[in-house]
Amino acid sequence: MTTNSMTYVRDNFIAPEAPPLSNASVIGWMRTNLFSSWKDTLLTLLAAAAVLYLLPPAIDWLFISAVWTGVDRTACLTVDQGGQLASGWSGACWAYVGDRFEQFMFGSYPRDLLWRPLLVVGLFVALLTPLLIPRVPRKGLNALLLLVALPIVAFVLLLGGPFGLRHVETTLWGGLMVTLIISFVGIAISLPVGILLALGRRSQMPIVKMSCIAFIELVRGVPLITVLFMASVLLPLFLEPGNNIDKFLRALIGVSIFASAYMAEVIRGGLQAIPKGQYEAADALGLNYPYKMMFVILPQALKLVIPGIVNTFIGMFKDTSLVTIISMYDLLGIVKASFGDSGWITPVTPLTGLIFAGFVFWLFCFSMSRYSAFVEHRLDKSYQR
Repeated sequence: MTTNSMTYVRDNFIAPEAPPLSNASVIGWMRTNLFSSWKDTLLTLLAAAAVLYLLPPAIDWLFISAVWTGVDRTACLTVDQGGQLASGWSGACWAYVGDRFEQFMFGSYPRDLLWRPLLVVGLFVALLTPLLIPRVPRKGLNALLLLVALPIVAFVLLLGGPFGLRHVETTLWGGLMVTLIISFVGIAISLPVGILLALGRRSQMPIVKMSCIAFIELVRGVPLITVLFMASVLLPLFLEPGNNIDKFLRALIGVSIFASAYMAEVIRGGLQAIPKGQYEAADALGLNYPYKMMFVILPQALKLVIPGIVNTFIGMFKDTSLVTIISMYDLLGIVKASFGDSGWITPVTPLTGLIFAGFVFWLFCFSMSRYSAFVEHRLDKSYQR
């Protein structure tokens, strides 16, 4: 070994490097997500230009030039500087929405009896809120009151008859009330029925398995509008004269059946994602089939398919607008029906009503989506330290 064989050893320290750029600030987030490359920068600038071009006119039409009060279509006429009505029209006609608000919410429900649906809404919120908060105790009792007791109380209050309550035909129901009732009943029925159908499709008993497969594939093979049409038009043909089923009840049954078939496939995907070792571990513990599914398999499967379940709920909530095929008017149907009112016929009225209905649908769907993300994050313990 020569004397200069160790010359590769440094005799001074490496100069310190600059600290990494922080992404915790607003500038750091923008640098990472909006301007990380020249392509991202170009797309960001194009998107910003589009927003600056479209957003000011939209804000002006929706809020600044909009009309908020009025009693008829003349309120939405523009006013010139001399105080005279001009020939043009204003922005959004929110006065029309305000005038028709009760109709949009409750349809033709008698106005002197609106305390009944308002009471049902209050009970629903009072029971749903503690069920959605994880730290509130007694979830079992809460779910029993919400899913069993409340539908009975709501049926008696809304329909009337017992306890001296005046009877209100379901043909007078409409608006957001119909949308919420159909979607709530569909959600409450489709989840347990979907679980049973998914378990039946994976059953080892041929009759049960083939029956569930036939039901699921038959229902999934036709559109919802066909199911509603059959429930409204064809079902009475198989009943004896005088034994007619209420039209609103037919809509509830049709939507629930349709959603159950799709829910079954979502849950079956979760069951198939569970490793075989979980089934074998449950068998090794000596658990029978009901206990194995209830305490080992289904909790894991349902956690995996929370996005799919909520996606089915959101789709069903929006599909309630199809009940107009059987002359039941939900929020969108009642808004479209109001376009023919001669007192509010303007060029801006239809678009204003559709924007209002779209915002209400978006508000409920977005709330369900955000809560599902919260539940999914809370149950996902594998990434928590």
